[in-house]
Amino acid sequence: MEIMKTITLKRSIWAYALGMALMLIAYSGQAQNYYVYVTAESEDEVSVIKFDGEKAENIKDIPVGVWPAEIEGPHGITVGPNGEYWYLSMAHGNPYGTLYKYKTGTDEVVGTVQLGLFPASMQISPVTGLLYCVNFNLHGDMVPSTVSVVDVESMTELEQITTGAMPHGSRLSADGMKHYSVAMMSGELFEIDAFNLKVARTLDLDEASKMLDMDHSKMDHSKMDHSKMDHSKMDHDADKKEMDHSKMNHSKMDHSKMGHDMGGMKHSAFKPTWVSPHPTKDVVYVAGNGQAEVLEIDTKTWKPTRKFKTDKGPYNIDLSPDGKYMVVSYKTAAKTGIWDLESGKELARLDNSQKVTHGVAISSDSKYAFVTVEGMYDESGKVDVIDLSTMKVVDTAELGKQAGGIAFWKVDEE
Repeated sequence: MEIMKTITLKRSIWAYALGMALMLIAYSGQAQNYYVYVTAESEDEVSVIKFDGEKAENIKDIPVGVWPAEIEGPHGITVGPNGEYWYLSMAHGNPYGTLYKYKTGTDEVVGTVQLGLFPASMQISPVTGLLYCVNFNLHGDMVPSTVSVVDVESMTELEQITTGAMPHGSRLSADGMKHYSVAMMSGELFEIDAFNLKVARTLDLDEASKMLDMDHSKMDHSKMDHSKMDHSKMDHDADKKEMDHSKMNHSKMDHSKMGHDMGGMKHSAFKPTWVSPHPTKDVVYVAGNGQAEVLEIDTKTWKPTRKFKTDKGPYNIDLSPDGKYMVVSYKTAAKTGIWDLESGKELARLDNSQKVTHGVAISSDSKYAFVTVEGMYDESGKVDVIDLSTMKVVDTAELGKQAGGIAFWKVDEE
């Protein structure tokens, strides 16, 4: 009898162990699915892209806008901090653009509000609960534009904060207390206090870029032979002499390089298009589309600290949540760069599936980067999925024309 009890107990333990092992195998075999929302600007659609770790596919096309006969241009897109709603800026309006609020999953419209001229990229602060959207303003003269601040509960615009010409790259610090944007044409970085809704600081990015090139602390002065310099020919009184402006030919002056004096708007050579704050450090990264570089700006000192020389046309930037990688879309080169933030080295420069690389969104677990590619002429838009562990494009999904804005939604398990 005792022997039978022992055998039965052993069988029970074995069966339990086998059951647990099978459960663990089943659990480990569960696929993780990643979901992103992507705009098709010349199609008036937003698509939901699903990636299961191997295959990327377009599982849903969502028609957006209210004018069937007119392309309204869905441009900026973001998912709220709790994942319950997603928000879309429709760039073209009459004359202003509109912000739409949708329920994730069902993708039904639950609210709208009119913003400024050509509203573009946006993000919601987890602290204030307010949405900050830049009004890019492609209409008319190059004049300072604004950042719209919206209460997303009531879908009411609370304020428009004036910044620079063609603001873009609307992003918040990790703590949600500072808002950062760049002005493409006037070449400035703006920091807005997310609570008092005022511009706290402004940085001239053309000058910041030059500052790193002229960093005398990195110059080896020991190799300069001062004994061969003829100081006798230097006119030390030159700074005391008055300039004869009557002899200056103003017609040959390059007014494009003049700043804001005399009411003129500076046309930036740096042409910043995006800014991304680091998830844990007091730095932001700015894409210099016109200079083929990314600047690292210390937000404590408000000075540039590093420069990353890139391929042509750096456009959008996203940083992995673990703080290891910076992924940059090279719009002109049709490539994507992956940078190690600690070493400052580019780990990979990957060809995209077609021309006109646009937006970047990295998964919440820092495993994958999703990159939109606009396409040209009648080509469909695409989303390239990059495995950040292998530094390779693993698959591509297709959507409507001119794929642009992209927002990571969620990761779950089947």
